[in-house]
Amino acid sequence: MVELQVVLPDESAAMPPERLVELAAVAEELGYGTAWLPDHLLPPGEFGSTYGGVYEPLVTIGYLAARTTRIRFGTSVLVLPMRSAFVVAKQAATLHRLSGERVVLGLGAGWAREEFAAVGVPFEERGRRTDSSLEILRDLFEGRDRGGVFEPRLRAPLPIMIGGTTTPALRRAARFGDEWQGLGLDGAGFSAAVARLRSFGDRQVKVGTRLDWSDRDPAPVVAMAHELAQAGAETVAVSFGDESRALERMARFYSLFTAG
Repeated sequence: MVELQVVLPDESAAMPPERLVELAAVAEELGYGTAWLPDHLLPPGEFGSTYGGVYEPLVTIGYLAARTTRIRFGTSVLVLPMRSAFVVAKQAATLHRLSGERVVLGLGAGWAREEFAAVGVPFEERGRRTDSSLEILRDLFEGRDRGGVFEPRLRAPLPIMIGGTTTPALRRAARFGDEWQGLGLDGAGFSAAVARLRSFGDRQVKVGTRLDWSDRDPAPVVAMAHELAQAGAETVAVSFGDESRALERMARFYSLFTAG
């Protein structure tokens, strides 16, 4: 059965933090399995539908996990090459322990050239930096020596999710990922991307994708979610728009989808 997930709205600096807590708690109560948070450090434009991620996602996950009990939290996606892999590993492992093993570390190479320039990271090196950082994360999470003591050690697996539909992203998911998340795919596009991913290796990777509810009518997004489930999606994450609409839409979508 497909797991329904929610992408939390994090596009407004004016949004009270308690609103995110409310949305996460309602998502948990409704039965969503995972709540995702976006990431941008210094985007070239205003935060919004293009550049989400006002609140730093790993810090925010710690805040939200302390106010919930069951729902998983993940990053969709953390721009890994802008950060130290050792710091990310330490943060994620700490969050995993403190949350009761409810963290999914969603990672990507990034796409905004201007943002890379703003933080002083060469845009052309993002692929290489992402792969080398993933090797570090895997080593630390799986207990291999990296020259020092890594704690807290994982008591339960901390899934790594790779996001993206480009060939490098799919190859990366096959090599390093426990999960993969596409974006903006219909059923046929999803099936093709999964086939491409599987062609790069035989590791078991959980596959899913993200949708946006952009119209007032819920019927198209509900129908697409069912189409994706029929195409083999194990997870379907939905972004419900800004925080003024998300609460009502979250409940409505879940009711309509589960009603068949």
